[in-house]
Amino acid sequence: MKAVLSILLFMAGIGTFHAAGAQAYPTKAIRFVVPFSPGGGTDLQARTIAQELHEAWRQPVVVDHRPGGTGAVGSGVVLQSPADGYTIFIVTSSTHAISPNLYREPPYNPVKDFAAVTQTATAPELVIAHPSLPVRSIKELIALAKAQPGKLNFASPGTGSIGHMTGELFKLVAGLKIVHVPYKGSGAAVRELLGGQVELMFSAPGAVIEHVRVGRLRALGVLAGKRMPLLKNIPTLAELGYPQIDASNWYGILVRTGTPTAIINKLGQEIGRIVQQPEVKKLLLRQGYTVQTSTPEQFAEHVRKEFEKWGKVVRESGTKLK
Repeated sequence: MKAVLSILLFMAGIGTFHAAGAQAYPTKAIRFVVPFSPGGGTDLQARTIAQELHEAWRQPVVVDHRPGGTGAVGSGVVLQSPADGYTIFIVTSSTHAISPNLYREPPYNPVKDFAAVTQTATAPELVIAHPSLPVRSIKELIALAKAQPGKLNFASPGTGSIGHMTGELFKLVAGLKIVHVPYKGSGAAVRELLGGQVELMFSAPGAVIEHVRVGRLRALGVLAGKRMPLLKNIPTLAELGYPQIDASNWYGILVRTGTPTAIINKLGQEIGRIVQQPEVKKLLLRQGYTVQTSTPEQFAEHVRKEFEKWGKVVRESGTKLK
């Protein structure tokens, strides 16, 4: 009986210790790992959240860009850091739903190696065309691509990016032959599209929305379940008879598995509060992003389902990195 009582008292002490640790957290600087180069929607969100966390908690929050391997380099940094909540990680569908599916031996497991904190936003992929392409609708694009198999090109930020795999999904469902042309980042891909070196691109709004507004590029369709507030006249692929072509990019915060639950909850609640602020929502909306928060459990399940979904697309397309 004494032994049982001792164990119970010991476990209660551990619970009290963890609760006290979470209450005190953070007591030092937080590193915020971004797995891409500066610029773009991921960096915008990270910098906005970092500044607000600093103001709320009075501790430095240092944004640390670790591009490479569509999330592999950044993931490695996080997994080599202590599981104490002082290294947090902003991820996307490219880094945690698509990229690990491209390797025969993935450098990280997006479900087992990381603990979910909260989702932050979503943004649908858009079908974007250069104005010189003689099409003004998805129907006309599909007809042209079928009439000229293998002659149309689409740009992407790189092999294995969501822009690339969205194009592969579009090809699979519509039965098309369109040539993929990878570039090193969204900026380079958009520049080539603007110059007419490629005819098409599957892109998140942030990289192309201003060019669409002034007519330098043409939006043909939204690859999500509902229309975008910024492009209300552009139909979704579901409306046009292709509900299978659903490709929304999502963003969220993870930490290393093993981080105390109380710290994860504290991070999730504070980051959720930050992105739901009217000024932050407005900032993201101007770039085509919709704020979307969640509990850690909901975000973990979302990552798992998206990993399975894009794994199927990767396998059917035959895309591999190694």
